[in-house]
Amino acid sequence: MKFTLKIWRQANATSEGKLVNYPIDNISADMSFLEMMDVLNEELIRKGETPVAFDHDCREGICGMCSMFINGRAHGPKKATTTCQLYMRNFTDGETIYVEPFRAAAFPNVKDVVVDRSSFDRIMAAGGFVSVNTGQAMDANNIAVNKDKADLAMDAAACIGCGACVAACKNASAMLFVSAKVSQFALLPQGQIERERRVLAMVNQMDEEGFGACTNTGACEAECPKEISLSNIARMNREYLSAKATN
Repeated sequence: MKFTLKIWRQANATSEGKLVNYPIDNISADMSFLEMMDVLNEELIRKGETPVAFDHDCREGICGMCSMFINGRAHGPKKATTTCQLYMRNFTDGETIYVEPFRAAAFPNVKDVVVDRSSFDRIMAAGGFVSVNTGQAMDANNIAVNKDKADLAMDAAACIGCGACVAACKNASAMLFVSAKVSQFALLPQGQIERERRVLAMVNQMDEEGFGACTNTGACEAECPKEISLSNIARMNREYLSAKATN
């Protein structure tokens, strides 16, 4: 397979960027998108050119690092799929593919398609933890957890913090990410100690980072590679209003 890649190249955070054309040939349909990018970079290095900077780590759809805007969609055209799990057979031979970084004020560009998503880390640090007693671990069944709530908590915890929700949202809102992190603790007995403080701290930090407001268009849920539900946003809003009223 052969493609024409139009990739955003930007030397650093302060320089201007632009789309650069890269024709590429002899690409296997069974290659992942990141493997195709590796092939391109090997060609660029052989030519003495600067390789394209892009984030990656596990390449198993777990870590959320492989965040690219591909043909106008976060992680590309395939639903519920991270970039590393996107294969070249999902594209048409001879197609032109646009590769850009996630664009949001809270995700400043670092280089090429790499952005700084440490704003998510700061939101997590603000309240994404639970208080536990140290010492000997408790038995697994020591705390009874309702099955329905356990399932909802696990669904929320599936969020990998990739930022696709922010990239897809017209307002660059982080509500889906934050609500998933709030929900996974609010639904469980272990998360009750910091319940009110957690939601207030995380929402306040989200606002300080410069993310936009949610207007319920649903683009975040549609583009989320882990299909995190919008119902988490409704839950977080209830948690926030309750905490504000209590405090």
